[in-house]
Amino acid sequence: MRLGVLDVGSNTIHLLVVDAHPGARPLPAHSHKVELRLAQLLDDSGAVSPEGVERLVSVIAGAVIAAEDKGCEEVLPFATSAVREAPNADEVLDRVKSETGVDLQVLSGADEAKLTFLAARRWFGWSAGKLLLLDIGGGSLEIAYGIDEDPYAAVSLPLGAGRLTAGWLPGDPADAADVKALRRHVRAQIARSVGEFSRFGTPDHVVATSKTFKQLARIAGAAGSAAGPYVQRDLSRKDLEEWVPQLASMTAAQRAALPGVSDGRAGQLLAGALVAEGAMDLFGVDQLEICPWALREGLILRRLDHMG
Repeated sequence: MRLGVLDVGSNTIHLLVVDAHPGARPLPAHSHKVELRLAQLLDDSGAVSPEGVERLVSVIAGAVIAAEDKGCEEVLPFATSAVREAPNADEVLDRVKSETGVDLQVLSGADEAKLTFLAARRWFGWSAGKLLLLDIGGGSLEIAYGIDEDPYAAVSLPLGAGRLTAGWLPGDPADAADVKALRRHVRAQIARSVGEFSRFGTPDHVVATSKTFKQLARIAGAAGSAAGPYVQRDLSRKDLEEWVPQLASMTAAQRAALPGVSDGRAGQLLAGALVAEGAMDLFGVDQLEICPWALREGLILRRLDHMG
């Protein structure tokens, strides 16, 4: 059957259309992506602004038409941290439903981490052993650890690259004192969660999902997207530690000129790099592998499991 997943994230609204059957690998058929940057359309209280709601409704309506055009039998719509934490979330969800017919499911941070972990487990298989998963989104950092498809521990921290850039790094290029303050904040937040995971022992394999990690691996020398999803892409802490000061000294336009870095993400790559470096350092990770599957695939896999 042809399934669509509509992902309303803090940066992007992404419709992924796949041909999917229980027991088979979902095959991507179409991708429809709009950079809305919802995390930047929040007012001082964190509520989605009137302009943000209008644009959100408009983009979702367009995604619904795209899903129909591509022959989707079912669309799984969900929203993550920008909507989840907005004080006016219920009002936003009601507007979206009344104007587009889409009933957005708001995922909790723990669910986000668990579904992303499921996708990584299916991608790497049982032979990968105990997995530690890291995922940096626009609004949050997800961490999960386990040996089965359901992790032993899963947390979501408010350390997304878009959120931190908006709140901590106003300058372009970033002010050195701001970078130092953000680095301290990120590490203090991550350190609180390390103990929850360290009691399970050392992971056999550390994997990372998300655009931020893919772009960091790419600028550190990993293969580009044209090489396909089955090429192994790694990121070492050593390479990352060398890149962070370089990224800190660059403007967003200079970062956008780096291989694999899009204009839309260049501004928040430094904040993402500080989170990635902090997580790898505090969890004692020397090297991790990029996983092509993430939250959207996790949702599809869970839906197929319930059909089977």
